[in-house]
Amino acid sequence: MKKKRVIPILLLKDNWLVQSKVFSEYKKIGDPILGVKRFSEWDADELIYLNITGKKEFLSERSDTNNFTFKSIDEALIEISKVSNMPITIGGGIKSLKDIETKLANGADKISLNSEALRNPNFINIAAKEFGKSCIVISIDYRVDNSIPKVWNRNISDYKFPALMDWCHEVESLGAGEILINSIDRDGMKTGYDLDIIARISNSLSIPLIACGGAGNWGDMHKVLSETMADGVAAANIFHFQDQSIYHAREYLHSKGANVRPPTLTNLG
Repeated sequence: MKKKRVIPILLLKDNWLVQSKVFSEYKKIGDPILGVKRFSEWDADELIYLNITGKKEFLSERSDTNNFTFKSIDEALIEISKVSNMPITIGGGIKSLKDIETKLANGADKISLNSEALRNPNFINIAAKEFGKSCIVISIDYRVDNSIPKVWNRNISDYKFPALMDWCHEVESLGAGEILINSIDRDGMKTGYDLDIIARISNSLSIPLIACGGAGNWGDMHKVLSETMADGVAAANIFHFQDQSIYHAREYLHSKGANVRPPTLTNLG
């Protein structure tokens, strides 16, 4: 049986890793390379690395340390891939086949599309045909409005966002290989995942679903893996402030009978 995945998410804003809360509060928390190295050593199944800078070139440099500083996500990706022994999904600002080609050449294994998929849904189909559906991940952010879950994107204005379930089914039909679903309302709140929505979507799709948004403890992750058909759990904030956090997450999940790889540690030297 295919193992469920435990996936850390790193958010890059200019040259800083940041912690997010309801997509509106960002706290600088560390170095963009060191975070990747730690998760590799703790043997994460995969890494999702999202550039939320909003522009192609970064605005700031890290003058406070002797660590790497980058002008763009592509420069960062080259260095990130050197310290990673796990598959990397890269997202943020990807708008063309050339963008995808460059990121795959620079070390990414998968590409996460969000804004461009909403602006031009057929781009999903074009990208999947060009590079293979297995490397095309559609990231979907949503919030609940009057009890109705709706897709939301801060980068797009004057746009009628589709209902969440409708958009999930549409991106699947267009050739997406995987969906990353993220609850904005629960982002950074530590209130647990939106199990009802995750269950409804995972039950209705034939492609993998990765759940994100709301992890407060390892038990929240276990609920996703035991109560829904999701193929994995992703989180950002919960993994940042505990040493060997990926190891401890899988240790807990494995002890509870979840279908995850046993906990291991890797020494990259």
